[in-house]
Amino acid sequence: MPTIAEKTKWLTTQELLSLLRVAARSTLEMPTQSPTSTLASVEGVNSRRKASGEVTHIYVPVVGSSGVPLMPCHPARARELVRNGRALRRFNKGIFYIRLLDKSEGVVQPIAVGVDPGSKKEGITIKSAKHTFLNIQSDTITWIKDAMRIRAVMRRTRRFRNTPYRAKRSNRTRGGLAPSVRSRWQWKLRMCRWLAKMYPISNFVVEDIKARTTGRRRWDSVFSPLEYGKKWFYSELSKTAKVDIKYGWDTREIRYALGLSKTKKKISESFYAHCVDSWVLANSVVGGHEKPENTRLLFITPLRFHRRQLHFLQPKKGGIRNRYGSTRSLGFKRGSLATHPKYGLVYIGGTAQQRISLHSVESGKRLCLNAKPKDITFLAYNSWRTRQGGYALAA
Repeated sequence: MPTIAEKTKWLTTQELLSLLRVAARSTLEMPTQSPTSTLASVEGVNSRRKASGEVTHIYVPVVGSSGVPLMPCHPARARELVRNGRALRRFNKGIFYIRLLDKSEGVVQPIAVGVDPGSKKEGITIKSAKHTFLNIQSDTITWIKDAMRIRAVMRRTRRFRNTPYRAKRSNRTRGGLAPSVRSRWQWKLRMCRWLAKMYPISNFVVEDIKARTTGRRRWDSVFSPLEYGKKWFYSELSKTAKVDIKYGWDTREIRYALGLSKTKKKISESFYAHCVDSWVLANSVVGGHEKPENTRLLFITPLRFHRRQLHFLQPKKGGIRNRYGSTRSLGFKRGSLATHPKYGLVYIGGTAQQRISLHSVESGKRLCLNAKPKDITFLAYNSWRTRQGGYALAA
């Protein structure tokens, strides 16, 4: 049985990117028949039959020659355009799409993006009146608060050592968004802007985070940054497309009217955990369906980078502090997609003793610690990992 490295030995960079098990997998040859695997490619699936007998069509994003997103097309049409030399295969951080060479603009239909924010996970759905193009369940950024606390502790301890340190500053009003709040809303904004590059989005429908103040200083002071953060998010998002706000009880009533239920397991990898809400939000604007016809999920997890940390927090024996931080590993940017003769498609991790650690694209699991730079082939920059999930037939 040939290994992954043997299979990918003679492939080009674009072809290697196409092998990712994400929203598009095998772009080398888009088959006309639907494979039976739940990890089949988006552009390679003409139609798929669920266990219940329902057929789901998957559509490929299309971008004009001037970079303007157009209406997604059927996989058969995408194959024909590429085969006739009218389009090029492209790959953007987990999404396969085609770029037209002979057409810059076209007629587009309204496409809405439903956004269901959450504390641990959140859902995003891209939908038109006829089709559900994509369901995303993403992990949130949860490590900023602890990182800020550790940074403050380490900064204080350096002031008692014989080492250069930043001079102590008097207390001052911070102003603006708290770092942990800003990072959460920036992450949502990044994904929305990323999707707007491939889909002609007309509306963003966001479930509003709502809570009442109690007059107690501790509660109100913690909640007010969230209120300020969401207003900042709405303001920035409105620069891309129109933003519609729905309250939590509005989403629930729409969901109940359609006879849909939501699971109580918020961290489960299911369409009915978060994407059911994002789907009904999008459907409330464009309409067209009473039941979700596409429950396939794309999972996204942001990668954590230690940009300014210089070394491990605790020294080794003899007071030696090994290097740890930075976003570069022997010339490679961390998180970048690459190939290795033994491990195939991976992303770049940290470095130690002139060796690089490699990680699995799907699970994030570290595969090795001692990869040589000369054995690694760079493919593309990357800041999150994606993987594709199957269908959810029931809540």
